[in-house]
Amino acid sequence: MKRDKLEMEDELRSEYNLKNLRVRKLGSGRKSFGGVTVRLEPDVAEMFPDADAVNEALRFLIRVTRQN
Repeated sequence: MKRDKLEMEDELRSEYNLKNLRVRKLGSGRKSFGGVTVRLEPDVAEMFPDADAVNEALRFLIRVTRQN
């Protein structure tokens, strides 16, 4: 019985202060750090492998519309 009690004790060091621990939110309630989050529809998102591909396509579209 004594061994079970020892295994259940907290293994964190005493200098860790969990009261100041910050937890990051996930999803739409998450803070933005200067960037803008845009949600793509699933059919559009499957056409782009990553955010860089989306940005490249949008920059191309911007150049085309400025030329016309």
